[in-house]
This record gives sequence, structure tokens and C-alpha cells, in this order.
Amino acid sequence: STLPAVAEELLREIRKAFQETSQVPDELLLGLKFIFGPSAVPALDLVDQRSVTRVRAPSGRTLYQVLGSSGKLYTCYSSCHFCTCPAFGFSVLQKSESLLCKHILAVYLSQATGACQELPVSEEQLTNILLAEEEDEG
Repeated sequence: STLPAVAEELLREIRKAFQETSQVPDELLLGLKFIFGPSAVPALDLVDQRSVTRVRAPSGRTLYQVLGSSGKLYTCYSSCHFCTCPAFGFSVLQKSESLLCKHILAVYLSQATGACQELPVSEEQLTNILLAEEEDEG
């Protein structure tokens, strides 16, 4: 699945503006709020707090972990726009009220602004992270 074209374009414009000026212009911030609604400001806060970590194994498999405002660590998969937080399950999947939760939006914004922490792990460590998530859900 992909994001709507307007959301993809907005994220591209944010990346371009940030590369050129090291900031995100107000009109793009307004666009974020318009497209992503109530997730926009909390997602920006998570990026400001450098709460997003890209976890990468030698095989190139990647996932993101976001330290939520509650102090809980959520796992996000940018390739399929999925987050393990309850808000994603409820607002995005069940009710279709939002495109994304604040955690996955924070992943995209941290990619656009280069504000991602990096955590290289072994294949075994990555597998353990994925299995731990399954236990939490089950």
C-alpha cells in the first residue's frame, strides 16, 4: 500500500526544503496539519525529541522504533505503513479516521529531515525484536 499522492508529495517537498534550508517552511507545516490532522504536531514533537531509531540488519532488513510520548517503544514498518501502537489499530485500521498514527508519521518526517537515530543490529537481534512484538500482540 502507498500513501495518497498528495501526502507523498508533501513529504518530498519537506525533504527538499529541509535539505536546502535546514528548516521546514510554515506552509509545509500547515500542509502536514491539513493532511495528517491531529497526528501532525505530536509527530513533529517526536522528531524534535529524536525519538525515531532506524534498526538495520546486515541483510538490509530495516524497521523503525519510535519512543512514544508515554515512554513505550513502538515498532513501525515504513514499507507497509504499519505501527504496533493501539492508535494505529483503532484510528487507522478499524475506523479509517486517519492516514497514519503519529509514530509512523514521525518516521517519515525523521527520514525527510535526517533526524533518525541509527542502530545497527545482527540478524538474530532483529529477529528477536520482531518476535518480541508478536508476543506483545498475542
